[in-house]
Amino acid sequence: MFGRKIKLFTLFGFEVSIDASWIIIVVLVTWSLAVGFFPSYYPRLDVPTYWAMAAVGALGLFASIIFHEFWHSVVARRMGLPMRGITLFLFGGVSEMTEEPRSARTELWMAAAGPFSSILLGFAFWGVYRWGDSVGWPAPVLGVTAYLAFINFILAAFNLLPAFPLDGGRIIRSLLWRWKKDLTWATRIAASLGAIIGAILIGLGLLNMLAGALVGGLWYLVIGIFLRSAAQSSYRQVVVRQRLQGERVRDLMVRDPVTVAPDLLLTEFVEDFIYKHHHDMYPVLDNGRLVGAVRIKDVRTVPREERGWRKVADVLSPFTAELVLPPDMDLGEALDRMTTSGNSRFLVVEEGRLAGLITLKDVSTAVSVRLQLES
Repeated sequence: MFGRKIKLFTLFGFEVSIDASWIIIVVLVTWSLAVGFFPSYYPRLDVPTYWAMAAVGALGLFASIIFHEFWHSVVARRMGLPMRGITLFLFGGVSEMTEEPRSARTELWMAAAGPFSSILLGFAFWGVYRWGDSVGWPAPVLGVTAYLAFINFILAAFNLLPAFPLDGGRIIRSLLWRWKKDLTWATRIAASLGAIIGAILIGLGLLNMLAGALVGGLWYLVIGIFLRSAAQSSYRQVVVRQRLQGERVRDLMVRDPVTVAPDLLLTEFVEDFIYKHHHDMYPVLDNGRLVGAVRIKDVRTVPREERGWRKVADVLSPFTAELVLPPDMDLGEALDRMTTSGNSRFLVVEEGRLAGLITLKDVSTAVSVRLQLES
């Protein structure tokens, strides 16, 4: 789902980040508030005031989405579900889970927490607005407060749509899961609802665009496409997890991977290993002892004319947690690490010793074979 993430801060143990796509929505929201929303409801203010209101309103929206996702994460953690953090992206925010909910009850409470928190926050802002209006607060302050009340109610309503993976879709899935005791079936039904609602939004978007409402229609269209794609992707993830359930990294790892020595010249490494085996990363062993790994991107940092005398030891990366998986790790969790870290090859290390190597291609192939056998 995400491209490059930028960490902002840590909130009660949850890492809050933004995806680069969030910048697009910040710009669009600020612009639309400054030139459309606030001038329509509060005429006769000057242009700098509208832009100041828009900036504060956009920051308030930013904080409201974090608040919404924060309560998802808090409830999930209280119910024993590991959470990586919160990431804001083009269409809002997401609480990053390292695994699927372990029970329908956990899913229900976690899903309901976000919209409930947004409704409470909306009423809080509405109460502040009413009080401020009674004591004569200036129009710009009242305008921003009313907007934040309104946008939190909209945030809750949108997330309660029965379209998986939105919160409403997750609530539907939890109820179906509890009824049938079958997570895959419940996910398929909830994801189908998500795909249908996405298709409806796409249709509305096209109709609005044909009617001349280009900007509004484009938003319907983009959100509909996103919902359909997210629903299908979420269902595939659940199916993959089900197929990998009970399997460990050691079951798929390559036990005798191609390794290199630290004193190998980079020219020889390129010619005899990269061009021959076409791997992105190679374990580095010094007399049988694992000292790290060397990757193509490490070699690229060395000018071509220096590779004749520079060695692998000069550019290798120590085997840190970013490159290592334990052999007993669940394959589903390992797949999450691969897809979220951007690394497709991991060293499998046991008690400081290289036990093997596992790649994203290995896991994907295993899943594909299982799906073909069971389809």
